[in-house]
Amino acid sequence: MIDHRDGAVVPTGFDVPVEPLWRAAHFTGETGSIAEARAFAALFLEQLRTEWCADIGERSEGSALLVVSELVTNADRHSNGPYILELEGTDRAVAVSVYDSSDAVPLRYPRDPERIGRHGLEIVHAVAEEVAVERVPVGKRVRAVLRLDGD
Repeated sequence: MIDHRDGAVVPTGFDVPVEPLWRAAHFTGETGSIAEARAFAALFLEQLRTEWCADIGERSEGSALLVVSELVTNADRHSNGPYILELEGTDRAVAVSVYDSSDAVPLRYPRDPERIGRHGLEIVHAVAEEVAVERVPVGKRVRAVLRLDGD
């Protein structure tokens, strides 16, 4: 941003692009990994509040942690090795990405309240603004973007 004072151009310093907050963690799939991933995500959201002044309400925080749980659980159950949780956020949105070693694209089953299990991707689609799956050289990446609201 540039301010004009008495004909002089004065740079304010606010025009410098700011990179989103980014963190990643590697999980082996051992017992407790899903809980560790949720704790990692909770710390990330707290850091967004502090560094980005993000107004994250209880519902948005719960949705973000739910998406982390669902995506990490899927990676834990269906991949043949470790997985990576990647979080990227600003004051407006957070992206949750999980990389795993399986190249099998996850299936989103039609809504069926009588089905036991396999509701994870259905839940992620319900709370996320955007969900994408892409194959990467080591397997796949599942990415969900959630809008953050003060609720």
